[in-house]
Amino acid sequence: MASNRPAPEAPFVSAGHGSDTFGHDVPRAEEGPWEEWNPTAESIRPVRGRHRVAKQRGGLARSSTVLGVGVIAAVGAGGMASAQTGKPPVAISMPDLPNVGSLMPGGEEEAEPEGSATPLSGIAAASAGVSDESAADAGESLRARIMAQAEQQQAQVESKAAAEAQAAAEKKAQEAAAKAEKEAEAKAAAAKKKAEEEAAKKAEAERLAKLAKQYTLPTSSYTISSTFGQAGAYWSSGHHTGLDFAAPTGTLLKAVHSGTITSAGWDGSYGYKTVLTLDDGTELWYAHQSSISVNVGQKVATGDVIGRVGATGNVTGAHLHLEVHPDGGSGIDPMAWLQGKGINP
Repeated sequence: MASNRPAPEAPFVSAGHGSDTFGHDVPRAEEGPWEEWNPTAESIRPVRGRHRVAKQRGGLARSSTVLGVGVIAAVGAGGMASAQTGKPPVAISMPDLPNVGSLMPGGEEEAEPEGSATPLSGIAAASAGVSDESAADAGESLRARIMAQAEQQQAQVESKAAAEAQAAAEKKAQEAAAKAEKEAEAKAAAAKKKAEEEAAKKAEAERLAKLAKQYTLPTSSYTISSTFGQAGAYWSSGHHTGLDFAAPTGTLLKAVHSGTITSAGWDGSYGYKTVLTLDDGTELWYAHQSSISVNVGQKVATGDVIGRVGATGNVTGAHLHLEVHPDGGSGIDPMAWLQGKGINP
């Protein structure tokens, strides 16, 4: 801790005297009784017994007291400055005490002129500067920790938000992918179904075209006059059992498909009738013919002439009455059977 440098001691000169008795045991007569300038309990104690000479008290005691007060003031100023009240430190100055430096160890330092004052504000300012710097460092450290915590919390919030956004995006992408996959599967299934239908339709058309080459209509230049199942009193069963092709008498009758002639001749209400049995056992009946051109057991091919249109039997006009009997059994609709073979009467 810095202290004020003691001022040089001024020589004491007594008025009218060449010398003084200050510092000697025997006072001069004209000086009167000698008294202590700063009496203490020891100096004012009653003298008993042996005569004691009062000890001279120099300026050291007073100077030490003043120096202690200055040090306390400096420390107090430093403490006040370290409290950071926001106000500048108050400059404190103490006057230098004379003859103090010579009484202190190492007091040979050069004395300053009497009456000079060295302010203690330098000490207070230095202490305040250190305190301010320490407080600033502590405040900066606290602020840095708070900012770091805030940044960490903000980073955590942002990280959580980013994770949630990423999860939502992934979920949305998965849902979109699943939806797209489902739509693609449905589209592929529809395309496959359509392709299968088109392929089946094409195959059926090819089959019918092939059958059309194998099957043919029984006659030409005709008109459909009666259909299968039609009700009427003209038929003994009460309904029509075949398909009628009205055509002029003598119109050629052809084999619908290849087969064998199993019957040929007169058959009552059917008139002249020819039965053509196909390879699968289906029987085709040609009735009301005007003439027959084949014999029983004869092999015929598709389109071969087997007879001519007539009006024999129970009829109202010239026409071909065609019946279809699968495996020689009950008759079915000839129209549907012909259409199934690729023929449209």
